[in-house]
Amino acid sequence: IHSDASDIGIGAVLVQEGRPLAYLSKALGPARLGLSAYVKEMLAVVEAVRVWRRYLLGRRFRIVTDQQSLKHLLEQRIVTPEQQKFISKLMGFDFGIVYRPGRQNTVADSLSRREDVAELDTVMGPTWAVWAELRKSQDEDAHCRDVIEKLNVGHDEDKDHDMHDGLLLYRGRVIVPDAGSLREEIIQHFHDSKFGGHSGVFRTWMRIASTFYWPGMRGDVRDYVGRCDEYQRTKADARRPGGLLQPLPVPARIWEDITMDFIEGLPLSNGFNGVMVVVDRLTKYAHFIPLTHPYTAKSIAKLFVEYVMKLHGVPRSIVSDRDRIFMSSFWSEFFKLQGTELSMSSAYHPQTDGQTEVTNRTLEQYLRCYVHQFPKRWENYLLWAEYWYNTTYHSSTKATPFELVYGRKPPTIVSYSMGSAVNDEVDRELVECDLMLHELKRTLEGSINRMKTYHDGKRRDV
Repeated sequence: IHSDASDIGIGAVLVQEGRPLAYLSKALGPARLGLSAYVKEMLAVVEAVRVWRRYLLGRRFRIVTDQQSLKHLLEQRIVTPEQQKFISKLMGFDFGIVYRPGRQNTVADSLSRREDVAELDTVMGPTWAVWAELRKSQDEDAHCRDVIEKLNVGHDEDKDHDMHDGLLLYRGRVIVPDAGSLREEIIQHFHDSKFGGHSGVFRTWMRIASTFYWPGMRGDVRDYVGRCDEYQRTKADARRPGGLLQPLPVPARIWEDITMDFIEGLPLSNGFNGVMVVVDRLTKYAHFIPLTHPYTAKSIAKLFVEYVMKLHGVPRSIVSDRDRIFMSSFWSEFFKLQGTELSMSSAYHPQTDGQTEVTNRTLEQYLRCYVHQFPKRWENYLLWAEYWYNTTYHSSTKATPFELVYGRKPPTIVSYSMGSAVNDEVDRELVECDLMLHELKRTLEGSINRMKTYHDGKRRDV
C-alpha cells in the first residue's frame, strides 16, 4: 500500500508486483482538517487497510509512506489517544512500514491533493438544430448552389451574397429555401417560443427578418399568426378610449424619465399576486417586478431601489396614475430626498400615462398565452416576458429597447450559433449607439405627433 496525506485529503494505491489494483482518494471533513501531519498520515494508512481488508487479511504486505516517523509506529510508545485508536484497528494484520520520500511517492501523493492550477474548460454554446437543416436545404436548392458556385470562383460583382459558417447569406441574412416545412418551423420558433411571445404579424416578422430572408416572408408570417389559436384567443382589444391625447415631451437621456404602474388582482403565484411595471420613456426598456399584497410605500421603494435604481440611477421624473401607493407621504418624501419629482397624470386625461397602460396590456397578453390553463404559474414566465418585451421591435422607436440601451442586437441562440468577432466592432458599436439615440429622439417626436393627430381627429376635447 502506497499512502499519503495532504492538508485537505488522503490518498492510497494498492499495488501487487508493481501493478496498481485499486485507488483510494478521500477529502477530509472539517473536524479532521486541523489534525497534525503525523495523525493525517496515520489516518491514510488506517483508512486504506480498512477499505482493502479483504485483500490484506492473512497476507504479508508493506505500507509505503513519506512520513518518516511512521516507520517506527510498531516500535513507538503509545502516548496519544489517536495512536491507541489507530493501532487497535491495525491489529491482526501482518505488515511492515517502509519510508519513501514524497518525491518518489508520486502516485499516492497526487491522490491526496487537489490541483489548484487553472484547468482548461471546454467553451460550449447552444446549437439550434435548424442550422443543419438549412445547410442541407441550401445544398439541395438549385438557386443557392448556383450562387455558392459563383462565390467560390470569385465573382466580385455580387455584393449582396456572402458565405458564413457554411451558410449562404443575402445582405447579411440567412437564405431559407422553400424546402418542406423549414420556413414554418422558423416562424413557429420565433412566434410560439417564450421569447417570441405569440406576438402579432409585424413584430414576429421583424424578429425573423433580422436573421433570415426569403421572398414572401411577411405573407407567410401573416398566414401563420392568423392560424395561431393562442394569439387569436388571447390578443387584446386595441381600441382606444375617448379624450384628446396629452403627450409628454421626449426625454433627453436614457432612464432619466420613466413611467410606473401596477398590475393587481393576479392569482397567487410563488407568493406573488401583482406586478410593478417600470418603463423608460425614451427607449421603452421595461422591468417587470413581482409584488406581494398588501403593498406599502416602504416595500415599493425598496423594490424600486433593488430592481431599477441600482441599475439605472435616480430618475429625474416618474409618471404614474393616481395609485394609492403614490399618495403615501413616505413615497413622496422618499423621492424628494433623492431630488426626484413625482409627476402624476393630469386630471381626467389618463392618456398621459398611456405608455405604461400599453405595456401592461402587452404583458397581460403574453402571460395569457402561456398560463391561461395554469394561471398560478404566471410568475415563472415573468422574466421571459421581460426579455421578450425588451427584445421586440417597437414601431414608435423603430428598434428594440435592448438595441437602444446597449447599442447592439440582443444575443439569442440564433446569433450565438452564427458567431461574430465582437472585439473588433466595439468602436463602431459605440459610435452607432450614439447616432441611434439621436435618431431615436427624432423618431419619437414624429411618432408622437402622428399619434396625436390620429387621436384628436376623431375626438372632441372634454
